[in-house]
This record gives sequence, structure tokens and C-alpha cells, in this order.
Amino acid sequence: MPSMTKIITENDGSTWLGSPIGCYLLNEEQALFDDVVSDIFGFNAIQLGFLQADLLRNSRVPLVLKASETKGDLLCETQQLPISSNTMDLVLLPHTLDFSINPQQTLREVERVLVAEGHVVITGFNPISSWGLRRFVSKRCASSSAMWHAHFLSALRIKDWLNLLGFEIVGVRMACYKLPLQSTQWLQRFDALDRLGARYCPMLGGVYCIVAKKRILGMRIIKPNWARAKMKRGLVISPTKKEDVANSVTNDQY
Repeated sequence: MPSMTKIITENDGSTWLGSPIGCYLLNEEQALFDDVVSDIFGFNAIQLGFLQADLLRNSRVPLVLKASETKGDLLCETQQLPISSNTMDLVLLPHTLDFSINPQQTLREVERVLVAEGHVVITGFNPISSWGLRRFVSKRCASSSAMWHAHFLSALRIKDWLNLLGFEIVGVRMACYKLPLQSTQWLQRFDALDRLGARYCPMLGGVYCIVAKKRILGMRIIKPNWARAKMKRGLVISPTKKEDVANSVTNDQY
């Protein structure tokens, strides 16, 4: 049985993303990822799905991979990643959970391949928004785009799943406050909604972006205490006990 990710990629994804509302979504999410990934460091990063956009273009990670079921550097299902455990520093899931047949298993795989303190960045459609209302209506229409047949998992549910897997939520952002209309003219008329929505109704954006960090229970990162580890002048080790000082003076006299 093909996964929802494969269906959306092959049949409808490129067409929908080329529409006015799809271009609006791509531009908004590209800006989100550009800002987020620029502050995340490491050696290996991977983008799972949504390959129509180069969401790692602003990343400072030297080795970057792209994966999906139909194209990219890796051809795989998100529920079974052909990647060794504890090897990735950054994983991007742009609407990957929205179109996964088993989003919880996808998250478990992400947790497995991430190193300790590694990051995952997730975007998804917000069901509590005008986009969620559009999905409620369009899902009952057989001719509607497959994009409106996604899971539309809430940000609260994703955060609960991440907490159960031991992740720490670093931040949550929202975007796409315009009404999900297919007309370029009407989208331009609602330009002010992005500014007003972000200010007055921040949780009603059509898309959310969650940044989380993998934590290991019981692990403590030991950092050097540079304030205490100062070099002594002349590289001479100074005595720490009064007895050592007295013995040193006595020996010098004889």
C-alpha cells in the first residue's frame, strides 16, 4: 500500500504548489526554515519530503541530504529510514507528518537517527485556522486537491508526541494567516492579514513550525571551567596545603 507521502508527491503536490496558494505557502515556509536552520550547527542534516523547496539552503551544516519515496539523495519511506542511529544533527519534516501513514512511527525514526542534542524542525497544517476550515469543506469533495486530504495534526498533539519521545520543545512559530484562496488577486487583497494575525491572533495561522531538541535522560554535558583553569606564571605548580609550604621552606634551609 503506497503511503500518503508518495500519493501527494506523484499526483498532486507539484500542481498544487505551483498554484497561487501553493506559492504563498512555499514562500512563507521557506522564510521560516531559512531563519531556523541558520542557528543550528552540526555535521549531518536531512530534509524528508517537500523537495520542491530547498529548505536547507541557509544551513551551516556541511553534509546535507534530501529524501523522499520518489526522488532525492535517498529513496525511502519515512517510517523506515535507511540511516544509522545517532548520526544526524538536524532533521526537517516539512508536512511529512501530515502525509505519513504512521506519523508516530515517523517521529520514532527521527528520534532514533538524531544524535543527542540534535534538532528536528516540523511544519504542519493547523486545523484550528481558516485552512482547517477549508480542509473540512474540501475533504468532502472528490475533485478537491489531495493537499486538503492531509491529516492536519494539531501543534498540541505533535508537542505531546515529542515530549513522550524525550524531546525538548525549543520554539513554536505560526505563519500563513491569509485565507486559503486560489486567486492571486484575492490573496493580495488580504496581505494585511499576515501582519494583523501574527500580532492579534498568533495561534490561528494556517501553518505551524515546531523546533525541538533531542534530550537524553541522565546525560550531562561537562563543560570546562575556564575561570578556574588559569595557567600559573612560569608554569610553576603552587602548593595547596600549609604542610607542603612548611616542608618546602625547611628543605630549602638545609
